[in-house]
Amino acid sequence: MAEGSDVLLLEKSHWRCPKCWATQEKGARPNPEAAAVGTVTCNACGGVFPESDVEGGKYDVAGSAGGPARGGKRNPLALAVVAVVAAAMLYFGFHMARRSGPAPPPIAKSGPAPDFTLQSLDGNSMRLSDLRGQAVLLNFWATWCGPCKIETPWLVELQNQYASQGLRVVGVEMGDDSKDDIAKFMKDMGVNYPILLGKEAVGEAYGGVPALPETFFIGRDGKIVDKIIGLKGKADIEDSIKKALGTEAAKSQASSAPLQAQK
Repeated sequence: MAEGSDVLLLEKSHWRCPKCWATQEKGARPNPEAAAVGTVTCNACGGVFPESDVEGGKYDVAGSAGGPARGGKRNPLALAVVAVVAAAMLYFGFHMARRSGPAPPPIAKSGPAPDFTLQSLDGNSMRLSDLRGQAVLLNFWATWCGPCKIETPWLVELQNQYASQGLRVVGVEMGDDSKDDIAKFMKDMGVNYPILLGKEAVGEAYGGVPALPETFFIGRDGKIVDKIIGLKGKADIEDSIKKALGTEAAKSQASSAPLQAQK
């Protein structure tokens, strides 16, 4: 018999239990006394169903393969959950695609640090190029970032340790948190360096900041000498600080490629 005929024969002679999906022959009644007259009992789960539905083809294999039997009811809660998940995936996918746009070029471990002007919590402005002649540890972070909470006390200690040698730690908060939340974080952590309110344009200038924390080490000449993405050990941060401190200040104080972030 051809393969198509085999399938047709199976569909006509077998039914699938709508409760456990077990496939069995029509007319099979392992325990006729357990079921009322006019019903059929499933061999696998013991479910009882109207004989007319089984013999009439409602629970035929073809109608229930890969899912509930043809004509059976689907769980409305499951359908609702699937719909919500699908909608959420579409929303966030569209949202992230709209925000990200073309991928910004990666920032190398060398080259001029993009200049910017950002505001601190007290409303004062700070321009990166004004720190030329000092070694700068530029740290992108957020109050909700777990690794940032581990790293911040190290930055406080390193600022104290190397301030006399010309180190300037500068934090740029990229989490869109309120000023009150940022101020509380600074107080709880004993932050002893300026925190600036980040903007998307500045993040994009530094390669999009794909992960937090992300730290750039800028030499006295305004050039990036190293960068760390994510959380590393305090010793790694200290080694990169020493690289920045070991550079010489540029003769010209002019910014090579300034980027003015709009207020």
